[in-house]
Amino acid sequence: MGPGAKPSRQSPSWRPFAGPLSESSERQAMNIINGLFNWLVEAGYLAGNPLALRRKVRSSQAPRVTRFLPRQHWQAVKNAILAMPTDTARKADRAARARWLFTLLYIGGLRVSEVCDGVMGNFFVRRSPDGSERWWLEATGKGEKTRLVPATPELMEELMRYRRSRDLKPLPREGDSTPIVLPLIGADKTLTRSAIHVIVKETMRNAADQVRAQGPEFEGAASLIEQASTHWMRHTAGSHQTDSNDLKNVRDNLGHASLNTTSLYVHTEDDARHDATTKVHRIAW
Repeated sequence: MGPGAKPSRQSPSWRPFAGPLSESSERQAMNIINGLFNWLVEAGYLAGNPLALRRKVRSSQAPRVTRFLPRQHWQAVKNAILAMPTDTARKADRAARARWLFTLLYIGGLRVSEVCDGVMGNFFVRRSPDGSERWWLEATGKGEKTRLVPATPELMEELMRYRRSRDLKPLPREGDSTPIVLPLIGADKTLTRSAIHVIVKETMRNAADQVRAQGPEFEGAASLIEQASTHWMRHTAGSHQTDSNDLKNVRDNLGHASLNTTSLYVHTEDDARHDATTKVHRIAW
């Protein structure tokens, strides 16, 4: 088992209740309890769902997303991927896989489950009324909801680059069941969530080491990069898109249920407001 990988349920090291619940586990537990209360209301056992008040409080106090990489930190991660060794066939495959995985996570804004479940046949081309062709990626996310992610020309170039590195034809055909990210050996096995997490964490550590080597003044940046995980990449994709893309487009690209969720990624206006306030609003003891 690689570093950072969680033991499976069959492992004697599996400890599901060791330590406090993670934020995602807390949310899942509250969603289950909320569903039970809703059932009791519908069955007539309760007059109302007491968790509704809690939801109203939380919705008015929603925090901004902070677990994302600013653009200069993201550039450091890309530099680390481009610097990966390719002097052997196996190392070249590892470098190609890392580049393609991070391309999917960033351009596509995919969840790790969407990468695990994705196949090459999810890419398809559609002709618009004006005769132009556009490629799309069909992704199935939370609640088995399917969305269409724009497969930009850059994403398609990276797809073809990756497929050629694995001796596949440049473009997938309809019904292609090849996993969207391949293991180093074979073309019929799907990467597990833990395997993807390991790839991302190893890449982040390498990037942090390269940044840290530039001098002690870069320790803060290195520490932030070192903390980043697979889901940070989704937050990074959303945050960077909101800098120059319409919020409705970002919402649909990421598969958010509402604009309220997408708006949590808007940081640029907050940063500008912070800088302006700092310049003009001082106590000057």
